[in-house]
Amino acid sequence: MRNLSLKQLQAVAAVARLGTMTRAAQELNVTSAALYARIRQLEDEAGLLLFDRTPTGLKPTDAGREMLWAINSINTVLETCTERLRTLKGAGGGRVALGVVSTAKYFAPAVIAGFMESHPQVEINLTVGNRTGTVDALRNYEIDFAIMGRPPRDFAIEAEKFGPHPLVLIAAPGHPLAGKTGLTREDIADQSFLVREEGSGTRAVFEEFMNGVMIRRARLGIDAGSNETLKQAVMAGLGIALLSSHTVSAELASKRLILLDVQGLPIRRDWYVVRRADKVLGPASDSFWHYLVQEGEGFLPGVDEALAPTAPERVEP
Repeated sequence: MRNLSLKQLQAVAAVARLGTMTRAAQELNVTSAALYARIRQLEDEAGLLLFDRTPTGLKPTDAGREMLWAINSINTVLETCTERLRTLKGAGGGRVALGVVSTAKYFAPAVIAGFMESHPQVEINLTVGNRTGTVDALRNYEIDFAIMGRPPRDFAIEAEKFGPHPLVLIAAPGHPLAGKTGLTREDIADQSFLVREEGSGTRAVFEEFMNGVMIRRARLGIDAGSNETLKQAVMAGLGIALLSSHTVSAELASKRLILLDVQGLPIRRDWYVVRRADKVLGPASDSFWHYLVQEGEGFLPGVDEALAPTAPERVEP
């Protein structure tokens, strides 16, 4: 592999990200034939295929993933060199690619603002998505690290906790179960449930909590890929929902929403900052990682307030 070139590495990265030779060639502004030749030359030198053809496009083989690791390492070294040169000139800059699951968007901007007070020259690229999309971005080296509630287990990662993440069951203040205590899962099974989309971490926790209990879904066709949509639907009296306490602290404080007192709730989870085990962080990303671990909990909104009773009067059933 002594004749390996950056153009060949860029070709591998583009095909891995876009899934087809045609789209990768368009992005790199070369012909499909020229791109194929670059990939083929690499495969001939390695003696291994770099991509498998699947129904959803070209996917990296184990050899392809090793090549992506090399690409990531080279890019990180180049970025680190650039950042250190800027530091020598007094700029103190750098770039951080941060991914967060959608629930974390309620505090991520505040964390970024806190970090940038002491690192004003750092450029941060924030990507918000559900759990599946965020894990895919980590797996494909599209981000430096991510904030999420449950680290992935299907590839090697490094993860550190930085704060609590309780999940609670919310309802409108006028809900028939408002004020009742000691409810069981069976007591709430016939309620209309509003749930997040498949691939959401909150959806996975909900299914785990209600496992073995038949539930009734709300008779409402909505795109439940948004915490805001679910909150508005619950406030309108269209159902109940399990959500992160961080997403509803303001509505609980203003009594636009209440918590239902159900055995086993709140569900105690934690927030993690997660990166690939083989991801080499540049100076800016490394600084932000340590800032999150040390200071992140202080930016979590209203955990204690969210877990406090909000119904004006609690009545035993």
